[in-house]
Amino acid sequence: MSETLGHYRIVRKIGEGGMGEVYEARDERLARPVAIKIIRRACESVEARKRLWREARSLARVSHPHICQIFDVDEDGETLFLVLELLEGESLAQRLARGPLSPAETVRIGGEVLAALDALHGPGIVHRDLKPSNVFLTRHGVKLLDFGLARAYHATCAAGAEAARTATDITRPGSLSGTPHYMSPEQVTGMAAGPEADLFAAGAILYEMLAGRRAFEGDSCVDVLYNVAHRHPPSLGGSPEIEALDPVIRRSLAKRPQDRYASAAEMSAALDSALRAAAAPPHAGPRAAMRLIALPFRVLRRDEDTDFLAYSLPDAISTSLSGIDSLIVRSSLAAARFEGQAPDPRRIAAEAGVDAILTGALLRVGAQLRVACQLVEAPSGTMLWSETAQVSMADLFQLQDGLVHRIVQSLAPQLSERERHALRRDVPASATAYEYYLRANQLTLIRTIGNMKLARDLYRQCVEEDAGYAPAWARLGRVHRFIEKFDEEPTQNFRLSDAAFQRAFELNPDLSLAHNLYTPIECDRGNAPQAMVRLLERARFRSNDPDLFAGLVQACRYAGELEASLAADERARRLDPQVTTSVAHTYFLLGDYQRTLDYYGSRGGYYLDCAALAALGRNEEALERLRRREATGTVHAVIQSLRAYLEGDFGEAARAIEQSQDLTRKDPETQFYTSRHMARIGECGPALEKISSVIEAGFLCAFSLRHDPWLEALHAAPGFAEVAREAERRETEAHAAFVAAGGERILRGPLP
Repeated sequence: MSETLGHYRIVRKIGEGGMGEVYEARDERLARPVAIKIIRRACESVEARKRLWREARSLARVSHPHICQIFDVDEDGETLFLVLELLEGESLAQRLARGPLSPAETVRIGGEVLAALDALHGPGIVHRDLKPSNVFLTRHGVKLLDFGLARAYHATCAAGAEAARTATDITRPGSLSGTPHYMSPEQVTGMAAGPEADLFAAGAILYEMLAGRRAFEGDSCVDVLYNVAHRHPPSLGGSPEIEALDPVIRRSLAKRPQDRYASAAEMSAALDSALRAAAAPPHAGPRAAMRLIALPFRVLRRDEDTDFLAYSLPDAISTSLSGIDSLIVRSSLAAARFEGQAPDPRRIAAEAGVDAILTGALLRVGAQLRVACQLVEAPSGTMLWSETAQVSMADLFQLQDGLVHRIVQSLAPQLSERERHALRRDVPASATAYEYYLRANQLTLIRTIGNMKLARDLYRQCVEEDAGYAPAWARLGRVHRFIEKFDEEPTQNFRLSDAAFQRAFELNPDLSLAHNLYTPIECDRGNAPQAMVRLLERARFRSNDPDLFAGLVQACRYAGELEASLAADERARRLDPQVTTSVAHTYFLLGDYQRTLDYYGSRGGYYLDCAALAALGRNEEALERLRRREATGTVHAVIQSLRAYLEGDFGEAARAIEQSQDLTRKDPETQFYTSRHMARIGECGPALEKISSVIEAGFLCAFSLRHDPWLEALHAAPGFAEVAREAERRETEAHAAFVAAGGERILRGPLP
């Protein structure tokens, strides 16, 4: 093997398979370790090269924390090679050689494999060669490997009978695609392999992890294939946990694809549920978390005095229910997607991932408000109850409270003392205060400066009317922070924001709303490690709150815990697929610019998608987006700076950054982005000074300092080593706090 391939210096050989060899190498341009995968010379052929290209394209289409990341595909002479993320750890096959795994380990690893499969199946890719040697175990979790047999399945499935004749066309005629012990019956019989084939393989791997032996054995390959197609493995046993998991695994190993789970996500949820049920105290019965969405209420006749209730009343109901551990309540933002549509329980269940739907209708009748509500089971559409009430505006809270208690009786009847206490707290002292609160909430749905100032005034009126209403204090704190950050009187609004949040915590230390709204403020003020620990401590008993984990995405990123930030995002999305997080920024800091773009998709971002395009060298696309955004109205100077840099006007780029100093001081992450621009245009001294202030402000960017190509120019600048060491010192402290708070266990543990 040559000592170099292109600009990659080979360090050592670290593995090989049937067709390929893998080497540790160093990317001399970006100064980072990588893995290089090439075709073994003995196997080199046109088909082998096609397979390597197929693997590259499959990996490039999917970005996920549990899928090995591809950096490049290149050629050196006649040698075609992939450049991949370098992983540290061992394969699941190596781990299994030492014996079976515990049920908890099995479910954790299996859940991460299934999460990766879910990401693959979404864009229409089936792996087709899932086996223990292709599941790599790192200290940060699973990485799925080897996509040489992967292919798109939508077109194949649509081809009907023709699919059976072409299912094996990527290997030599008559050969099978896959590894016999983990192949699905449809693969064995030469039929097309869809997502169900991957779930079968996942079931076979889970079986092996618990039993310490393969699900399908045989003295020859023919025997193995016969057993896959016609035999069932022995039942699993030995502990209540293993016995509880056996039916889940058995369903995934069903001979007919349609008898298996409908998706990887459904199978993962079944594993979590089975393990939780087995771990429940005797006779206590499992408290499986029910998932609820409260849709915007329909307004039967427009009325400016009551229309605000269409959003604010179901939002208030959702907020009250968020303190119940056995409920997972979808956000009002997720619910808004279904506004104005005739409720379709099957569609909403599939898209929002819920078990129950609250719908309602409003009609003003003189001085009274008629409210009709229904709680509907999803996806069946079975009505659990229906209620109609006619109340005055003075009775709004009693109406909301009554609906909350009826939902609890239907979905979570066995409350803990803490949950019962939570429902009794935060009762407004007057109808007037509650109306101010609901009207202000409706205004904050569209966050313009004008709306937020109007909302501020209404929240002030609310707390003047009722100084003990904690939710109003929390939302007032968020509004003051918004005005501080984007408009006027930063010192005064800073003080008012902090005072409002402290008042909310004094009144109700357990108020989820306050904790979730306070997190981004705490991070911007240099207290990300404290925010991270606070949220982790809450996650011990609020493990079903997607907004809490969304907050951890940001807090962990600011504290330099980038892998933990990804894990928090994954957990938030498993609780609520529609939850909004800031994970795109985490991808960007990790240098995964394609995944940053994928996160925003066709809707685009504000700045970060353009920065990712520029980092990938797609400058014209970035320029087109930046110019289009500037043409639509006032934009942040960070956009003007990036646009000027891409146009080659470094002077304007620097001036735009200078003009944004006051704003970016309140936002260390944005200040970090502008420091990248400074370094890129050769202003290394100011850039390093800005980076130093970013770290001082609590944005710990040690990984980016070492690995971001736009910051490479700083490596030779005087003082760089000291700045980098300070970032690493602070990250070490933050990591110790993360470990002490049980961060790894909390973020990787089973869902409620």
